[in-house]
Amino acid sequence: MLASASRGVKRPIAAILNATRRIQPYTRHVSTTAGGIADPIAYCRDLVRKHDYESFLISHLWPREVQPGYFALKAFYVELATIQETVSNAMIGKMRMQFWRDVVKDITEGKPPQHPIALALARASKAAHLAPYHLRRIIDARDAELSGASAGHMTVESLTQHGEATASTLNYLLLALLRLGGSETLAHAASHLGVAQTIGILLRALPYHASRGRMVIPAEITARHGVRQEEVFRRGGATEGLADAVFELATVGNDHLMTAREMLKELEGKVPRGAMGVFAAGVPVGSYLQRLEAANFDAYAAAVQGREWQLAWRVWISYHRCKF
Repeated sequence: MLASASRGVKRPIAAILNATRRIQPYTRHVSTTAGGIADPIAYCRDLVRKHDYESFLISHLWPREVQPGYFALKAFYVELATIQETVSNAMIGKMRMQFWRDVVKDITEGKPPQHPIALALARASKAAHLAPYHLRRIIDARDAELSGASAGHMTVESLTQHGEATASTLNYLLLALLRLGGSETLAHAASHLGVAQTIGILLRALPYHASRGRMVIPAEITARHGVRQEEVFRRGGATEGLADAVFELATVGNDHLMTAREMLKELEGKVPRGAMGVFAAGVPVGSYLQRLEAANFDAYAAAVQGREWQLAWRVWISYHRCKF
């Protein structure tokens, strides 16, 4: 079965707990007005606060001098991830993706457009020499996702590649922001963590996507357990074989999380304190997988759909112990 997640902060917990109280429930549509062109960082921070609870929580572990870059990258990631839900058709979505490709090109030429995320990203890119290749890779992966939104992934390998192109690539950028991009060990661990993050997010969002006629579990897994997609769309968690399919995909995610931890044995089994801003993201993943197991892999159970009230404490302990 799934192994227990390591829990585990030297920094006062007050900021994290206060952030938990301030954060609004996750919503799918962007409606951010704070900051804007006048204050791009405030705009990005507000976007992340409203749409990515866990990342906003973890932001308090980041040194103040690099928090602007953190929010810029996270806002960029949120913006791309929500395009699929905020456009009326794939063609409009692809136009939005092209806009962001042009933004990356303009940033490399030193002339970002007057868009708050673009301006914040330009500052972060200049300060940390962020690789445009990684930014473009995320855009391309999200663009491809638009085309295959209804079909989903056929294989676990395809889903893994998607996780590497999105969440793992963002982790590489975050390591670069912390001047840790040269560590091969951290990069490999961050890659596996990104895949685990992707799987955890998809499983948690399974009911949402199913209600819109999309299946997030790869077809090779659903076929192995006799799960019919149409039945999932109609009956949800009561679908025969669905819990077994969820278990199999959750095990894949947990394997990647465990591999990320194992790779850090080269560093005495601990994450360097300076890198915990990146690897603390493994705490919500491990916690979700534990709750999913306790719910017998019912992705529709209220216990796994709700927000975990102990998450702030788990993140704090994780930072203190330099483990995730």
